[in-house]
Amino acid sequence: MEVEMPLMVILGGGESGVGAALLAQAKGYAVFLSDKSRLQDAYRQILQQNNIPFEEGQHTEDRILQATEVVKSPGIPEKAPIVQKLRERNIPVISEIELASRYTNAQLIGITGSNGKTTTTLLVYHLLKTAGLNVGLAGNIGDSFARQVLEHSFDYYVLELSSFQLDDMYQARMNVAILLNITPDHLDRYEYQFQNYVNSKFRVLQNMTPDDTFIYYDESPVISAELPVKKPVARLLPVSLVDTPQPGAYLKDGFLVVNDGAQEFETALADLPLKGKHNAINMLAATLAAQSVGVKPEALQTGLQTFQNAAHRLEPAGDVKGVHFINDSKATNVDSVYYALESMTTPVIWIAGGQDKGNEYDQLMSLVREKVKALICLGKDNRKLVSYFSDTVPVLFETQDVNEAVTKGLELANPGDTVLLSPACASFDLFRNYLDRGDQFKEAVKKMMDIKQ
Repeated sequence: MEVEMPLMVILGGGESGVGAALLAQAKGYAVFLSDKSRLQDAYRQILQQNNIPFEEGQHTEDRILQATEVVKSPGIPEKAPIVQKLRERNIPVISEIELASRYTNAQLIGITGSNGKTTTTLLVYHLLKTAGLNVGLAGNIGDSFARQVLEHSFDYYVLELSSFQLDDMYQARMNVAILLNITPDHLDRYEYQFQNYVNSKFRVLQNMTPDDTFIYYDESPVISAELPVKKPVARLLPVSLVDTPQPGAYLKDGFLVVNDGAQEFETALADLPLKGKHNAINMLAATLAAQSVGVKPEALQTGLQTFQNAAHRLEPAGDVKGVHFINDSKATNVDSVYYALESMTTPVIWIAGGQDKGNEYDQLMSLVREKVKALICLGKDNRKLVSYFSDTVPVLFETQDVNEAVTKGLELANPGDTVLLSPACASFDLFRNYLDRGDQFKEAVKKMMDIKQ
C-alpha cells in the first residue's frame, strides 16, 4: 500500500522559498509552492526542472490548507488572509531558517538588530573565510540557507536574521548570537507595539545553552532593560564604546580591544576601512564572534583590513573637483542617518527625503547644526524635512531629480566637503527601491566625473 507523503506548502517563490522547496522535496515531503505574484523566470525554471508543483498570481486555499506544515516567506505579513486561515486550523507555519536548521549540524552564527545587520554579517563571514574556515552565508542575505544545506557541507553558517524570520523560528538554535541594537522599525507588522518588536528580536536567544555565546551592545538602553527580563542562559559577551568589559569587546584610545575570555586581540581603528562609531560597534561584535569560534589574531587582523562593505552603506561614490560623494541609500530610517552624520569629518551637503516612515528628526538636530551646510530634499513630498530643518541649515533646496541633486550638491560644496546621500526615508516615491536610488545616485556622480575631467 502506498504511504501518503506529508505535504510541505511553501508560501513565496523567491530565493528562500525555492530553496525551501528543494530541501523539503529532498527530505521526502510532497511539495507545493504558491506565490501571489509572478515568479522570476529563473525560479520558475528551477521548480519546473525539479518537478515541483507550483502556482503563481494566486493562493489556492483548498490546496494550501491541506498542508502538514507551511514555510512562509518573511515578506508575507501575519495578517495576510491565508496565514490567518492556517493559524485557525493550527497548521504549523515556519521560516526557511527553521526548516534548514533541522538538516544541518553546522554551527550557526545569527546576527540581528534594527541597524548594522548586513555589515556585521558580511564581516563575520569574511573573518571566518579569511581564517580558512568552511563557512556559508545566508539568511536575509546571499543564497538560500535551505539550498546551501542541501548542496553543501559547511561547518559554519553566518545568518543575517530579520525580525520577520525570527518570528517563525521555534526550534532553531544559534551557537553564537549577536544583537546589535533595537530601535523602532517595522511597527506596522507588530500592531504598533514596540515591545512586540523587541520580543521578536530577542527570539534570537531561544534554545541557546550555557555552551553558546550571546554578544550584544551594552549601551543599547532597550537591550540593557530587557536582559534581566529575558535571563539568557548563554555566555554573555558585551560590546561597549564606554566601558572595558572583560571578557567582551570595547574601544579604548583609538583601538579595538577584543577578549573572548581565551585570548585578547587589539588593532588600531584608524587602520580599518569601516568608519564611524556605529561601524566600531559592528567590528567589535563581528571580531568577538569570530574569536569565539577560534579565529586567531593574525587572521582577524587580515580580515578586518581587507573587508569591503556591501553597496549603498556609506559607499564612496567618487570625487569631483575635490568633493567627496558618498552613497548611503540603505539609510532608510533616522537612526541610520544619525550614524552616517556622526561619522562625517568634513562639512556635509546632505541629500535626504523620500517616502516618510513616520520619522521624527529631533535626534539629528545637533549633528545637522554642527555638520550640515546645506540640505537637498530629494522626494515628492518634502514638507516634514523642510519644516524640521529650514531654520537649522543655511541652504535648503528641493528636487525630484537625482541628477539635479548631484549637480546642486557639487555647486554648494567646497573642495574637501562631502555630498552625502543618506535619505532617512523609503525610496518608493521616486525609485523602485533603495538599490535603484543608490545606483542612480552613483551613475549621476559618474556622469559628473566624466564631464569634469
